[in-house]
Amino acid sequence: MSIYVEILIRSGMDDLWEKTQDPKLHQRWDLRFSEIDYLPRKPGEAQKFLYKTRIGGGLRIEGAGESMGERDDATGQRTSALKFWADDPKSLIRIGSGYWKYIPRNDGVRFITWYDYRTRFGLIGQIVDRVFFRPLLGWATAWSFDRLRLWIEKGVLPEVSRDRTLLYALSRLTVAFVWLYHGLIPKLLYPNSDELSMLRDAGIPNVHLPAVLSSLGIIEVCVALALVFFWKSRWPLWFTSLAMVSAVLTVGITSPSFLSAAFNPVTLNLSVATLALIGLLTGTDLPAASNCRRKSPEG
Repeated sequence: MSIYVEILIRSGMDDLWEKTQDPKLHQRWDLRFSEIDYLPRKPGEAQKFLYKTRIGGGLRIEGAGESMGERDDATGQRTSALKFWADDPKSLIRIGSGYWKYIPRNDGVRFITWYDYRTRFGLIGQIVDRVFFRPLLGWATAWSFDRLRLWIEKGVLPEVSRDRTLLYALSRLTVAFVWLYHGLIPKLLYPNSDELSMLRDAGIPNVHLPAVLSSLGIIEVCVALALVFFWKSRWPLWFTSLAMVSAVLTVGITSPSFLSAAFNPVTLNLSVATLALIGLLTGTDLPAASNCRRKSPEG
């Protein structure tokens, strides 16, 4: 149940070392920490540090750590080991240890972390950790490693990665919600008279109206699910933009009276199309935990 994350970063050792060992740079890309501060030390003493993690609602977790040494070998490989702990009673983590490893290759550096920890709160803490917290922490570590890779390889600042990710998620999830709602409520669960009227104006015979309306509802639900489960695919967003614009044009031709209604296709469809375009514009060079190896190749 220890956490292992590995990624190949196409960079020199010095740049990667600086962005991971300098606390002010480290806290910019690592989702697990909001603040990292090195404490003053005397010659020969281990480097100690304090960290803080904001968890929302004005609350934060505070902890501390200590470097247990750095090691270089003849191949150029570097290892940085540390231990960490939290006396904060809000922290699930009580004490732990781990390392960062930097393995040079011809095409970059294999950047690896491994760490493990013990929890507080007894059996309840162990269950929460195994079911929820540890998987989330592993994902956050991997997502942060890919965020670092984008910073080094493509110059995408960590703050830009964060903002793009939030905009992408908000726009995509909102579009998915609109598709789901309009597929389920006015088409499948509570067939709406306005929906039926627009289909009738479009030339659909009365006998076929219920079946066509249900079919459209199923298609809309499927698009909503595609937006969520095929998170990186761009086609649902392109489909949404084209479908929304086409729907407005169709309604304008076949049922123009609906364009002046209080809640009308112009404002709804064009807003959804714009959200889909925002998703398309922000959905490039986003960090992804899936770009990291999550199990050690050595087993």
